[in-house]
Amino acid sequence: MEASELEKNLATVHALLIAESMADAADLVRSYPARAEQTGYDNWNGGTAIWEVYFEVPPPDYARMGTRRSQLEEQVTARLKTVLEVETQDWYSAKIVPTKVYRKEWRAEEADLPRQTRINIFDGLRLEGVRWNGMLNDVEFLSRIFDLQALPSLDSRFSDAAGDIWQHCINNDDWEPDWIFSDHRFKLRDGPAESFLRFLCEIVNPVVRPDRDESLKLVMHFNDQLRPNGWELFEEERIAGRARFSYRTLTHNGGQSVLRARTVADALDAGWMAKAIERLERAIDGDPDLAIGTAKELVEACCKTILTNRGVPFTKSDDLGNLTKKVTKELQLVPEGITEEAKGAENIRLILRNLTQLTNNLAQLRGLYGTGHGRDGRHRGLQPRHARLAVASAVAFIDFVTETYRHREGIKTL
Repeated sequence: MEASELEKNLATVHALLIAESMADAADLVRSYPARAEQTGYDNWNGGTAIWEVYFEVPPPDYARMGTRRSQLEEQVTARLKTVLEVETQDWYSAKIVPTKVYRKEWRAEEADLPRQTRINIFDGLRLEGVRWNGMLNDVEFLSRIFDLQALPSLDSRFSDAAGDIWQHCINNDDWEPDWIFSDHRFKLRDGPAESFLRFLCEIVNPVVRPDRDESLKLVMHFNDQLRPNGWELFEEERIAGRARFSYRTLTHNGGQSVLRARTVADALDAGWMAKAIERLERAIDGDPDLAIGTAKELVEACCKTILTNRGVPFTKSDDLGNLTKKVTKELQLVPEGITEEAKGAENIRLILRNLTQLTNNLAQLRGLYGTGHGRDGRHRGLQPRHARLAVASAVAFIDFVTETYRHREGIKTL
């Protein structure tokens, strides 16, 4: 099939998908380049050519589609058949493939975390007076990350880095406390991002820094610098009730909503809400039903954290509506002191009341479509756009109540 003919057919396929409210499949057809390739031939019934229409999707978008790829391919294939069956007996099917990416230096390890970001983090440690090695000495700390016996010594009296670090940091103690930040052997300023991030994770390791609150504070400061560059530290597991952190790239599946939710979690208690936020990020596109249920759980976690911090009692039997009512009352989300004469007073009341109602609607939406309820085989679930609406609503609520909570506590707002 010629490229121009393929474009005309795909335009019609796109129009059908729009008319049938299959927005995600329509976006696929419109947004990504397509090519038709004959992949087989069937001699039955006079001969039939078998064609694949390949939609080439950049690897990050391809990965985010996850299990939805099969559904999108089925939807597009069915409309291709509708468009083409009146003019040909050939078989056409849609196939989503990742765009081939090639860089000459693709095997080389990249330093994809800006030098200035690393310097900012080091400067922050200096300003706060934080010792990077925590409870350990320099050799003990660095041995957890690097093979010090394989690194050269800067002192001719010693054969490796372990020896000269011991001499100058433990025996004589004549190096500056932050010597590691500029030592070229460890390449923390200009080397691979992974080495720098492992170093940060070790700084907040519970063995190095047992104080949970101090570690969470450092992680929040680190993430303020890392997230604009596509990285973050996250709680991977717990050791004796304390968080052990690892690092990962941000996929941005949930856009700014999920990023904002992380900031809110940091402001309240990262340990309580981190897992829900991780599920949100993975589920928005790949499992919308799960995302809707998790959005409700995120609101519950936020309400319970604030009520606990304010000393307001609640029970296991309190549902989401009761929790949000208690938070609304405790934080005075709907101000009663606005006079009728004040311009827009009624609008302010309505906006704030409607904001608290979002949580009740989430609970109902979760009950209808979210996780935790059996479905028959015909149930298709909600689309990612519905999940994004649920997540955005949940984050709008927790963002507002968290800022109000911090204001009431006399803490600088986010």
